[in-house]
Amino acid sequence: MAQRVRSWWGWGWADAALDGDACAALAERVAPFLELDGELAPVPEVSTMDAPRVAPPAALAPICRADPLTRAGHAHGKAYRDVVRNLRGELANPPDLVAYPQGEAAVVAVLDWASAAGVPVVPYGGGTSVVGGVEYRGGGPWLSLDLTGLAGVAEVDEVSRAARIRAGTLGPAVEDGLRGYGLTLRHFPQSFEFSSFGGWLATRAAGHFATGHPHIDDAVEALRVVTPVGVVESRRVPASGAGPAPERLWLGAEGALGVLVEAWVRVLPRPGYRARAAIGFAEYPDAVAATRAVVQSGLQPSNCRLLDALEALLGAGAGDGTSRLLLGFESADQPVEALLARAVEICRDHGGTVVTESTVEDWRAAFLAAPYRRDALARLGVVVETLETACTWAGFAALHAAVVTAVAELGGLVTCRFTHVYPDGPAPYFTVYAAGRRGAEVAIWAELKAAASDAIAAHGGTITHHHAVGRDHRPWYDRERPPPFAAALRAAKQVLDPAGILNPGVLID
Repeated sequence: MAQRVRSWWGWGWADAALDGDACAALAERVAPFLELDGELAPVPEVSTMDAPRVAPPAALAPICRADPLTRAGHAHGKAYRDVVRNLRGELANPPDLVAYPQGEAAVVAVLDWASAAGVPVVPYGGGTSVVGGVEYRGGGPWLSLDLTGLAGVAEVDEVSRAARIRAGTLGPAVEDGLRGYGLTLRHFPQSFEFSSFGGWLATRAAGHFATGHPHIDDAVEALRVVTPVGVVESRRVPASGAGPAPERLWLGAEGALGVLVEAWVRVLPRPGYRARAAIGFAEYPDAVAATRAVVQSGLQPSNCRLLDALEALLGAGAGDGTSRLLLGFESADQPVEALLARAVEICRDHGGTVVTESTVEDWRAAFLAAPYRRDALARLGVVVETLETACTWAGFAALHAAVVTAVAELGGLVTCRFTHVYPDGPAPYFTVYAAGRRGAEVAIWAELKAAASDAIAAHGGTITHHHAVGRDHRPWYDRERPPPFAAALRAAKQVLDPAGILNPGVLID
């Protein structure tokens, strides 16, 4: 049986990309909203590339590759900007080498050599970054450190209900390793199939359970990290008051302060009870108020995803002009129908009406297919961008209006959904669509992103709730973080990475 191949230029599996007929059908759907030029960009091929500018020492040569396809596949992440550049064959500075360490000792050896040689090292887990997190934008040679060889659920503590997982383990393998114990990490980002456990930690990723503890941070017991000045391992305990938690220095550091090689995380029994419903709202403010009431009630639904009318139309096939709130509850211990019934009652108090169950399935199918559809839109010349933030409930209406206005002034359309909700505020996720001009798509993307990001920052939102900072969010992150903290972060970088080789350009210069 042939092994499936990852797409080097776009999202996911190469054989799952939309074919010509599917792209034509998508163009017909999009045409009423955005002007298209009718041309479909071809899928690119990679056959040649400039020779590597640096060679590994003999001891590292067996774990390094430098063939054109491998280098091209590690040159960019999976953002719209990356896909467009790949379609054009614009690989301005691909990695000269891609290293595949199979264990911690090899990671240490790579960092030792790179520090002495002054070669930047960019950790690469699943490569699903949409903010420029795995792309080196400096000049000169660099190495992509592919950690997928450090894989597997290494140990499970069934008594304490925790697991030791290696950083390069991809999402499905995490769950496969826990399933035999009746356990789950319960962390399912949209990139689940292709992103890595270490990548989740390095970016403070959030799964798509909407309430409770959606960020991976809350599951971490202890970390093991390789830095250029030594290996760090924090103590595995359920909680501690012994000063600032060391784990927090590397969670979200995006490989700039060290390479995460494994972690102990809290795991949960697999759920056996589930219930769900979809609620329609004629007025969007009522839908927002109902969502807030549900999350502030303490019911803690596993899914509490609010889709505005346009998102409900495009993502769930709701053609009646209503917003949709998708509710779900689950438990490993007891039935949850009563919890769902109470949440539905709250929604009815705010003008909501239960709609067909198919809405949930339609949304789930569209959600999983969205990255492939994004790639097809890029081939059609449409500009697509996503921005996600978190803000207070009190500040949401003004922030939402500002983002919609900023994008509309540039000729774009905006949809909004809540990916996560907290008692004190939502995490709005905006998708932006705009007509592109061939050759100018990246410039249009940058203008739209800057306008929407400025609106988010001006109205008190964070520049990212779960996509990380990378290089694309740096201008807004630099303004968001307090200056004394920036100085402390720079000092930590200098101590842990004195040669400045680790993922230069993310978080700090």
